[in-house]
Amino acid sequence: MRGGGWAGVFAMAATASAFSFSSPASAETLGSALIQAYQNNPQLNSQRAAVRATDEGVPQALSGYRPRVSVTASAGEQSLSSTTKLSGASVAPGSGPVYLTQSGAVGTFGTGLTATQTLFDGFQTGNRTRQAESSVFAARETLRNTVQAVLLNAVTAYMNLLRDSAILDLQRRNVEVLQEQLRQTRDRFNVGEVTRTDVAQAESSLAAGRSQVLSAEATYKASVATYRQIIGVNPGNLAPGMPVDRFSPHSLNQSIAAGTAQNPAVTTAQYNVDVAELQVKVAEGALYPNVTLQGNVQKNWFPPGSLNTIQSFSASLIGQLTVPIYQGGAEYSVIRQAKETLGQRRIDLDTARDTVRQNVVQAWGQLEATKANIEATQAQVQAAEIALNGVREEARVGQRTTLDVLNAQQTLVNARVAVVTAQHDRVVASYTLLAAVGRLSPQVLGLRVPVYDPQVHYQQVRDSWAGVRTPDGR
Repeated sequence: MRGGGWAGVFAMAATASAFSFSSPASAETLGSALIQAYQNNPQLNSQRAAVRATDEGVPQALSGYRPRVSVTASAGEQSLSSTTKLSGASVAPGSGPVYLTQSGAVGTFGTGLTATQTLFDGFQTGNRTRQAESSVFAARETLRNTVQAVLLNAVTAYMNLLRDSAILDLQRRNVEVLQEQLRQTRDRFNVGEVTRTDVAQAESSLAAGRSQVLSAEATYKASVATYRQIIGVNPGNLAPGMPVDRFSPHSLNQSIAAGTAQNPAVTTAQYNVDVAELQVKVAEGALYPNVTLQGNVQKNWFPPGSLNTIQSFSASLIGQLTVPIYQGGAEYSVIRQAKETLGQRRIDLDTARDTVRQNVVQAWGQLEATKANIEATQAQVQAAEIALNGVREEARVGQRTTLDVLNAQQTLVNARVAVVTAQHDRVVASYTLLAAVGRLSPQVLGLRVPVYDPQVHYQQVRDSWAGVRTPDGR
């Protein structure tokens, strides 16, 4: 097989009827596979749910600005008996002590309303809100990183299946050639042109070829299963994949700069630093005074402790200032702990940048190598085809042995497999570089699919004061 562009390399895998999947007649493209993965992959759907759960941290933090209101009600039966010594004007002069005894049972009922508003809490509510917002941003970047990983896995699964289908086709065609070679060798043996050794060599090569077919079939079936797992649907007739170099920076330095600024692993680490900084401020807020305002309204009928009172009403509005002096030292330990965590997050950010830089350099080098490898393997195929034709002609006139022909045939098969593998590596490497610089997304690839926007759910729940309905973010 001669190199004839991207479509020519995988044409057998896409069109050979022997390896067609049970699917519609139209070919499935890499773009459609990516759309399926973006919509169906459970890992991606799980991470979207995790972002929605993180969104709820903001209204939870904002609740510190809002009043807390509670209603109480009580009802019961009370039984009282009291004896009171009378004195003063109610007692006749010269008489002995007089006692008044009261006893009875009565039902009691009361209701109350209490409202508490925090006026100052050492800026803890504001810092918790900003911390929750930073956590939301970090969760979104984690989601973006998951999107990149899922799309890259989908590309790899698609190209692996395309490659393994083509290799299986090559190995089966090789068996057909070896079978014909064995037939011709036996015919020549029957007329005395070759020896029994030549026949044995042809039989051995055919057996090895059949073994390679079995191995290729096993690899192919594994790729089909992986495709189903990642993309979420059974594969169809796969069309050739194309590289995406046009979306990546045009130099290594530009790629490194883009990766260290845009890769979601780096941006997630940056937001984690913000979360840790705000946690220090929240912990320090425990050392500040706390001011609250509490209002209480209480209405009781036959209040407890009295048989004479039919009903009572009370209302109060009380401000309270609490100044922490010493709480056992735990608050200071929490502050020190938060500062150590902040230092750790800053180190994690440096580590993330170094890791991304290494990944970008590695991806760039792999991409450059695959470009050169394609040209080399295509030249190898052309040379192997010429060599095989020449060896066959020389074998006909007795200048070459059957083993020489078999070796030349195997060399050609290996070269064709190398071309298929090189084309696979070329496409995967281009997507790997795009992911390393942080640009592997449906928007950049131009996929015709509704893009999940985490901002929608965030706005749906951020200012919610009440309710247990869970918005779906759409």
